[in-house]
Amino acid sequence: MGKKLGIFVSSDQHLDKIIKLCQAAKKKGHELIIFFTHEGVKLTNRPEFKELEGMGEMSLCNVCFEANKMQKPIPVIPDENFATQARHGELIEECDRYVSF
Repeated sequence: MGKKLGIFVSSDQHLDKIIKLCQAAKKKGHELIIFFTHEGVKLTNRPEFKELEGMGEMSLCNVCFEANKMQKPIPVIPDENFATQARHGELIEECDRYVSF
């Protein structure tokens, strides 16, 4: 069984690298937990963001989402996964490995 990889995204750059990392991790059988915060929530507006669908559990910081005056829905992230920074703390505890963008 694969391990859990946590991905913390606070930058609005590197979506292509995030997608490739997720694809490689899934190919190896790893579970993914991804949390978007700060400027990283802006990646949800990019068309290629949809490539992350089905890759793993994704959530984002609702405070940052609202601060950036963004609009729901985000097709890949259900409303119940709009969370607080406490979700980020849970992510760290749940994962075997953790990377940050």
